[in-house]
Amino acid sequence: MSNVPALMGGIKVRMENLANRQNVVAENIANGDTPGYKAREVEEPTFAGMVDQSAGPKVARPRVQISGAMKALGASHLGGSHIILDQNVTEVKPDGNNVTLEEQVLKMGSIQADFTAMTNLYTKSQKMMKTALGRGN
Repeated sequence: MSNVPALMGGIKVRMENLANRQNVVAENIANGDTPGYKAREVEEPTFAGMVDQSAGPKVARPRVQISGAMKALGASHLGGSHIILDQNVTEVKPDGNNVTLEEQVLKMGSIQADFTAMTNLYTKSQKMMKTALGRGN
C-alpha cells in the first residue's frame, strides 16, 4: 500500500494539469479574434517532474511573457503552470492571430476524456483501498 500515496499524487498532478489546460484553451477561444494573439498550451507533466514534486512543492515559472498591453486587458499567468506557445497551429490569420476554433474545441474534448479517465482511476483506487481494509464497496 506504500504506492497508494504516489498514485494519488500522480492523479492529483494530472488533474491539476488538465484543469490548467482547460483554462488556457478557454482563454485561447476567448481571444480567437484578438489581433496578434498567439494560442497557448500547458506543458504536460513529466515523470521526472512528478518525482521532483515528491521532494516538496516547487513554483513553476510560466514561459510566456505577458506584455503591458496584455496585462491592461486582464491577462495573467495561471499559478504553477508551465504555459508555452502552442507549436501545433495549422493557420495564422492576416492579423497575426493563430487560434483555430476547431482545434481548441478538439483539445477541450481531449481534456474532458482525460479528466474522466483520471476520475475513474481515482474511484477504482479508492475501491481497492476499501477492499484491502475490509470495508467492502
